Amino acid sequence: MKSYSDSYKAAGVDVTAGYKAVELMKAHVARTMTSGVLSGIGGFGGLFEIDTAGISKPVLVSGTDGVGTKIKLAFLMDKHDTVGIDCVAMCVNDIICCGAKPQFFLDYIAIGKNYPEKVAKIVSGVAEGCVQSECALIGGETAEHPGLMPEDEYDLAGFAVGVVDKDKILKPDTQKPGDVMIGIKSSGVHSNGFSLVRKVFDISEKTIAVHYDELGMTLGESLLTPTRIYVKAIMALLDSVKVKSISHITGGGFYENIPRSLPKGISARIARKDVQVLPVFDLIAKAGSVPERDMFNTYNMGVGMTVVVDAADADKAIASLKASGEEAYVLGELVESDEGVIIEY
Repeated sequence: MKSYSDSYKAAGVDVTAGYKAVELMKAHVARTMTSGVLSGIGGFGGLFEIDTAGISKPVLVSGTDGVGTKIKLAFLMDKHDTVGIDCVAMCVNDIICCGAKPQFFLDYIAIGKNYPEKVAKIVSGVAEGCVQSECALIGGETAEHPGLMPEDEYDLAGFAVGVVDKDKILKPDTQKPGDVMIGIKSSGVHSNGFSLVRKVFDISEKTIAVHYDELGMTLGESLLTPTRIYVKAIMALLDSVKVKSISHITGGGFYENIPRSLPKGISARIARKDVQVLPVFDLIAKAGSVPERDMFNTYNMGVGMTVVVDAADADKAIASLKASGEEAYVLGELVESDEGVIIEY
């Protein structure tokens, strides 16, 4: 590559560093290649041929998201190889809610100064997320932004595209009172509510280094735990039982996300004692004196996704999820109500 510009470099953008970053990330990207990929990285567009075998009416489903202020933890801990998993997770966990299988992913990294090794670490996390999702990383963009952000900081976002047969798109209007809602365990805080987390713990290099027995690790290690990716488990579940709806419990917690997958006039009734709350959420609530209503309206509380099935299929659904390596249990049931979510004490 003969492309270089001393003038641009003097202004803060080193194009040759960008080329080095691409070379360093190629091995990570190669891990994600699937049979549908028709182009390598470096072109103007990523080409992907969708396998429509067995799909009579293919419908594309897309989702986009970022990592949010969780990325501040990566800066403080100087650990950059996991936030990419979060970025992929936040996108693919959304699109599987309608029954779509992720096909490919693209990322966008805005960085104060392009340090090729750091960029490669970020992309290694994105690639790992794609491997876990069985989708291909077919492209992306790294943009050096001198003057817009500090040299040692960056932001990360991306989007995923999946496909589902039109006749197999989940139909929440088939839900009825008596149906069972299953909760699938989260890996922790995932990638939501970190502005409150940072305020509660006054996040700094000192506070994230504190070890908590109830967490079995330092605060920083717990908070930086990547968002769990549920793609393989959900795809297997869809082949196992009739799933009526799926909710990804992200920002807004139970109260905002569960109603998104419920029809009008139907609510989820959940007994508080049945919610298997992870220790990190008890710690957040205690440290910040956060009311429980706010906790359930901000965090996943240990439930990364919910799935609704007929009561007769509940045991089979839980068995399928456990066979895929997920911890799942009956979280509640659907009832006739307009409240959306009812948490009973």
